[in-house]
Amino acid sequence: MLANNVANASTGGYKADREFYSLYTSPEADCQPIPTMPLIEKPWIDLSQGTLHDTGSPFDLALSGKGFFAVDGPKGALYTRNGNFSLAKDGRVVTAEGYPLRAEKGVELKIESTRPFEIATDGTVHQDGNVIGQLELVDFGTAAGLAKQGNNYFRVADPAGRVALPANTTVGQGRIEISNTGTAEAAVRLISVLRQFEMMQKAVALGAEMNRHAVEEVARVGS
Repeated sequence: MLANNVANASTGGYKADREFYSLYTSPEADCQPIPTMPLIEKPWIDLSQGTLHDTGSPFDLALSGKGFFAVDGPKGALYTRNGNFSLAKDGRVVTAEGYPLRAEKGVELKIESTRPFEIATDGTVHQDGNVIGQLELVDFGTAAGLAKQGNNYFRVADPAGRVALPANTTVGQGRIEISNTGTAEAAVRLISVLRQFEMMQKAVALGAEMNRHAVEEVARVGS
């Protein structure tokens, strides 16, 4: 999990994976107070805001606040915070994988490549002074019903979990939200985990060596 966070530190809109902890008590523990140790129970997705970076490209979009861009995936709607879009030959705004950006009310969003366009903070798309569509922006309240799909997309297990987009969420054109992974923090934690693994490995090796010596001593006394 930490290695994946480090690998995606420069991925636009990437949301870091974190972990839930519970306390583990050994069944053999019979002393007071009972010794416990932290145990990783399950991962969770950190949806906190990433830093916005100016790019100047009109096809780069960033959300400030909660919510996701909606795109048409191969098997239905997918959701992403990665606003690194481009213009396809047919005029549709698409992701790096070619998934078209969805507009509200099922309107197909097409942009004329030879003329400038603007996207307002509420997601309304203007070209030649006319409104040609409005981006479909959605929120799901919590990450509980979201699952990572790969390539920085999310799929929704329960569409009923969709909620209204917060009023303070805005779209920024010519900007990209960078990963919310703390590169230095993830690298330090990764090194710490590796060192703990090495310590446990040495402890296991030491235990095996002690057992070997014990067996040899018992055999020597018996002889």
